[in-house]
Amino acid sequence: MIQFAHPEYLNYLFALPAIAAVIWFAWYLKQKRVRAYGDKARVLRMVPERSRVKYWLRGSMILLTFAVLIVAYANPKVGTKFEEVTRSGIDLIVAIDVSSSMRAEDIQPDRISAAKKELQNLINNLKGDRIGIIVFSGDAYTQLPLTSDYNAALMLTDVITTGIAPTPGTSIGSAIDLARESFKKEEGKFKAMVVITDGENHEDDPVSVAKDAAAEGIVIHTIGMGSLEGAPIPLSGDRQRGGFKKDAEGDLVLSRLDAETLREIAQVTEGSFTQALSGRDNLATVFERIERMEKKEFGTKQFTDFEDRFQYVLALGLLLLIAELFISETRNRFLSRFSLFAPNDEEEV
Repeated sequence: MIQFAHPEYLNYLFALPAIAAVIWFAWYLKQKRVRAYGDKARVLRMVPERSRVKYWLRGSMILLTFAVLIVAYANPKVGTKFEEVTRSGIDLIVAIDVSSSMRAEDIQPDRISAAKKELQNLINNLKGDRIGIIVFSGDAYTQLPLTSDYNAALMLTDVITTGIAPTPGTSIGSAIDLARESFKKEEGKFKAMVVITDGENHEDDPVSVAKDAAAEGIVIHTIGMGSLEGAPIPLSGDRQRGGFKKDAEGDLVLSRLDAETLREIAQVTEGSFTQALSGRDNLATVFERIERMEKKEFGTKQFTDFEDRFQYVLALGLLLLIAELFISETRNRFLSRFSLFAPNDEEEV
């Protein structure tokens, strides 16, 4: 496993296109000066030893050298010891609603984007807990089984969007049932669930399912996305082009937060309900409740020792730099005998 001691320095890699532009501009000015001397073909015959290939070879090596030195500056570290480490925490499953109503924009920029931000904030604040992710609409699907790999969890949040679950509708109960299957049945505690949804349930009785979950020791926290007044549902990501969802009579369909149902789900499982608001820490109560829960110890495999490897990358960068210094822009006399490298009137200096 590779990690970087200073990953922020990798942002300097974004400067490489600017360096490439400088190299190209220098080539452009060079060609402009050649044309200023007169007929291009005649000028080329006057300097047959100049090589266009070697110019771009040197330019490419300069870019590669910069890239390698930046990576070395970030200090890559390689895991050398993989062992089981005992951690203390709970098992936490987050179920996120991906139905079409989550495209409503009563929370900026829209409900699904705000929900993903809440999920990412939750993952970034976990300390030793295992996390699993479920997405649901008319049915529920496991996006990530319980794991201690927070990086993998964060990566998977990027692909969560409305429509990722094929069955239309909203079934909070199916998400709770799937979470129950994911937890260990023999444990009557150490289990919590966060449901992020607008609460508009059309498929089942989520409160009844929540009571069954409570009997198994599962605490459910609900976060309501949306407003009580409601908002129209864009038909696609581009609301200007796609318009909004309408009913059979042609009237605009408004999606409203069902706070009552979400509050009842939280109450029967001794969890908490929070109505999400833009610009507020909507997970503060959830974090507080999770910290108060009794923890369990479990083993997880992970790299425990990391050794610096920047010296090898730095050595490669220095070798490239030295090699670039020894590359001239003149043709090799031996290779120029072959037609592949022979000058012609079309080639640039």
